[in-house]
Amino acid sequence: MMKYSKNKRNWLIGISLMGLAALGVFKLFFDPSTTFPVSDYYEYDKAIPLKDTTHIILDTTDYQMFSISYTSIHDQRVNGLLSIPKSSSKPLPTIILMHGLGDHKAVDYVAYGNELFLKNGYAVLRIDISAHGDREKDFYDFDLTGPNKYWTRNIVSQTVFDLRRAIDLIETKPELDPGKIGYYGISLGGIIGSIFCSVDDRVKVPVLALAGGQLNLLYGKQAATKEVKDFLGIIEPLNFIADISPRPLLMLNAKNDEIVPPIMSKLLYRKAKKEKEIIWYDAKHRDAPLDIIFGDGLDWFNQYL
Repeated sequence: MMKYSKNKRNWLIGISLMGLAALGVFKLFFDPSTTFPVSDYYEYDKAIPLKDTTHIILDTTDYQMFSISYTSIHDQRVNGLLSIPKSSSKPLPTIILMHGLGDHKAVDYVAYGNELFLKNGYAVLRIDISAHGDREKDFYDFDLTGPNKYWTRNIVSQTVFDLRRAIDLIETKPELDPGKIGYYGISLGGIIGSIFCSVDDRVKVPVLALAGGQLNLLYGKQAATKEVKDFLGIIEPLNFIADISPRPLLMLNAKNDEIVPPIMSKLLYRKAKKEKEIIWYDAKHRDAPLDIIFGDGLDWFNQYL
């Protein structure tokens, strides 16, 4: 687990939303729109070599698992796990599966999703969010409002680049179908995914679990200022989510989420365009039932991917 402070155990805890229940009020006072073309920020030079490596680490009767690594933007080295089922015909549809804040690519709930998708004929690629897992070095409080706010923002933006390069890697693998790529992101992985899937249309089917938008609410009375909105512009999900359309978007959220307040999920869903669907679970952020929340994502992939 990452060593973030108890006061910042999750960067969205403590947001006060009392008296702002009407969505029209949010739109009036907290419109995150910006004149800067934020999607252009995530363009990059695809000609930069991946310098990728692939090593088999597990070979079972049902699947093979490989340790992979590649070079991302800003000279970042990314490590991942690629699992490929043996029984399915190739090239295979691939799910990029991402964890939440403070976790890593092999954490238990991600391992659960990996196994489920594998059993149903999908290859699965998992990487660590920037500064997480194998990529953890010096770590500071993950906090968009404090003295480490630029470092925190960079974790989100860097991971978007890393995911785009992950697709570049998928395109080099003959056993994987580059025309059938899905994304399943959980919590921070879902928030990052709302940006990534918007700027990269090679993702054909996005599933965002326990995610939301309107990040400027973290700033309380300063939420509506231009300074705050400009700072958050390149990582604000509401600035991107509409560009997923017309690809089919599924959002999976908890009615009693204490980490990502449901109103933030509703705002993100409202900003998205069709094709879209949202499913609500009678649960909190950390106790959403894995079999159901991953099962609903699997059904969405089976339908559209």
